Amino acid sequence: MSLYGRLGLVLEGGAHRAIYTAGVLDVLNENGIVFDGVIGVSAGAIHGCSFVSGQRGRSIGYTLKYAGDRRYMSLYSWLTTGNLVGEKFCYHDLPETLYPFNHQTFEASPTKFYAVCTNLESGQAEYIYCDELRTKLPYVRASASMPLVSKISEINGKKYLDGGIADSIPLEAFQKMGYEHCVVVQTRAAGYRKQKNKLSWLARLIYRKYPNFAAAVENRHIMYNKELAYIEQMQQEGKVMVIRPSRNIKISHTEKNPKILRAVYQMGRADAAKSLPKLREFMQNCRQI
Repeated sequence: MSLYGRLGLVLEGGAHRAIYTAGVLDVLNENGIVFDGVIGVSAGAIHGCSFVSGQRGRSIGYTLKYAGDRRYMSLYSWLTTGNLVGEKFCYHDLPETLYPFNHQTFEASPTKFYAVCTNLESGQAEYIYCDELRTKLPYVRASASMPLVSKISEINGKKYLDGGIADSIPLEAFQKMGYEHCVVVQTRAAGYRKQKNKLSWLARLIYRKYPNFAAAVENRHIMYNKELAYIEQMQQEGKVMVIRPSRNIKISHTEKNPKILRAVYQMGRADAAKSLPKLREFMQNCRQI
């Protein structure tokens, strides 16, 4: 297959809003849908890992069971550890013991997996190839470390936070990496446009040692809306198919209500199931190019 014959899957983040993505991915997994590469941002990266490892039901399983646990994502965790999302519980206890991650299947998969992180020094996105997660899980954690409520992740001498700050929907970047045709899973309904973050002043204060990162936080809405316009252009050119919420998702970043979480997950499943015929046709056409 030529370099530009590769088919990619792009996964937006959105904290618990991305449980929608988990629903989409489980349906794709159940129907044997495979991609040459997957790139995930923040919560999209977390759910993308389980997709590549073939563990359908894993994301919704541990989310429903532990969303109300203060070790998982809570004000308590933030006040006691500096991280809204508990590092030990979410990145050690869960994948190692409570909901074991299937490293063997992930590493054997022909699908290449990438996590997007924002470099604090440069304010630019970095696209980390994760051929395994035994040692590279910190990059996934960094990708999902929301600013203001997470400690800075330092990995191999570099400082990182949420990948969505510099590149929320990394379609164009993935295309430049050789995945010219992509399926994009968004976590916002059609017509959404991002507004300027009202807390950008606080980011300038807290991250004053990292002016490039603070500027990225302040200008994120501009970047995001440009990415939406680019996605629309690629759709018109037949290079991209989008799966997005069929209606607006009303859910908190730290949602604990299992009924709401399950409903958003089920919406993802329903939207993905409805998209399957079009998806198969899109993928078949891309493979023939």
